[in-house]
Amino acid sequence: MSSKNPDQARQAGRALDAANFFLADVRDGLGPYLAVYLLTEQHWDEARIGLVMSIATIAGIVAQTPAGALVDATRAKRTVMVVAAIMVTSASLSLPLFPSFGRVAIWQGIAQAAAVVFPPAIAAVSLGIFGHAAFTRRIGRNETFNHAGNAVAAGLAGVSAYWFGPTVVFYLLGTMAIASLVSILAIPERAIDHDLARGLHDAETGSDQPSGVGILLTCRPLLIFAICVVLFHLSNAAMLPLVGQRLALQDKNMGTSLTSACIVAAQLVMVPFAMLVGASVDQWGHKRFFLAALLILPIRGALYTLSDNPFWLVGVQLLDGVGAGIFGAIFPVIVADLMRNTGRFNIAQGAVITAQSIGAALSTTLAGYVVVGAGYSAAFITLGAVAAIGAVICLLALPETRQIADRSPRPREKTPASASAIAAE
Repeated sequence: MSSKNPDQARQAGRALDAANFFLADVRDGLGPYLAVYLLTEQHWDEARIGLVMSIATIAGIVAQTPAGALVDATRAKRTVMVVAAIMVTSASLSLPLFPSFGRVAIWQGIAQAAAVVFPPAIAAVSLGIFGHAAFTRRIGRNETFNHAGNAVAAGLAGVSAYWFGPTVVFYLLGTMAIASLVSILAIPERAIDHDLARGLHDAETGSDQPSGVGILLTCRPLLIFAICVVLFHLSNAAMLPLVGQRLALQDKNMGTSLTSACIVAAQLVMVPFAMLVGASVDQWGHKRFFLAALLILPIRGALYTLSDNPFWLVGVQLLDGVGAGIFGAIFPVIVADLMRNTGRFNIAQGAVITAQSIGAALSTTLAGYVVVGAGYSAAFITLGAVAAIGAVICLLALPETRQIADRSPRPREKTPASASAIAAE
């Protein structure tokens, strides 16, 4: 652990557990419930709903890399997370008070832009407290509590909305937001090594300086990893919506219920796989886990084509919990490997997440065109083929990133050029 005080580090670990659990709901704001609320309570048409959600998505994409840069630069990471949580919650809770199109679009854009702070900030605080040696285990624990929080929040929202209507999600969001603020503030500020949190190997020497931002473009393994991540999300993002549409074509009411159950079940499946990554990835290899996450997608795509049975489709969708559980836990670990000793860990996270967001946004468009032209089975095969291409690139071009991290130069050996040594890999 980075912290010199074991009690302080243990307190920080418990606070991070709670923060990941409660932020699971807060970081997405109204998330998938936004469209339901606007349709059923505000009586918006689908075109206006889609436009608002597109504006929010674009705002998040634009803000992602600057958010990573902010987390790298600031020594007030807890404050940044608190402000972001307040902004997301305030923007969402303002919706019933100001339901006009312009205000909803502006506030949801603000909410989405603020929410992108959480992934790099949580990863940075984890690295700054526990250091590189314990980072993978800590990230696995973070993802475990995050998925558990998502499952609990989705379950509570589904049950409560059935009895009290869609507006109950506002009360749930407010409650989770208050709990998340308490959890974030419970992280001891002194436990965070802010230089280590941005990827500098050992700030105690006082000699480390961040590399130039240009390392994001000169680090070949990072660029290869980004391409693979884009292909992962280009393949993955549209699969659940396609399953939901296929279910709804058979029975509108059953399709909605089974899709909700599928989301909860997939989150529960993610929990043990996030724990597995945290416990085993350093021994088995970081690249192997990422490759496994990519290979699950072609398998899912092929299995979807075998039957239209609703329970078969939902059962296959549970594989999403395997792939997404692995990906969520391994993503910050690989970026930390590649950016070790550069001081650009969080902006690198932001840049790669920006790329993956573009891939996810294009996924539904690609799937939609294929469905219209050739049907659902062709769409699933196409999406699976995209991930298969990513797996081939990962296998042939991406090095084992754990080995890169192990060879990263120590501060006392470092020259101005050595901070970018991994870019030559």
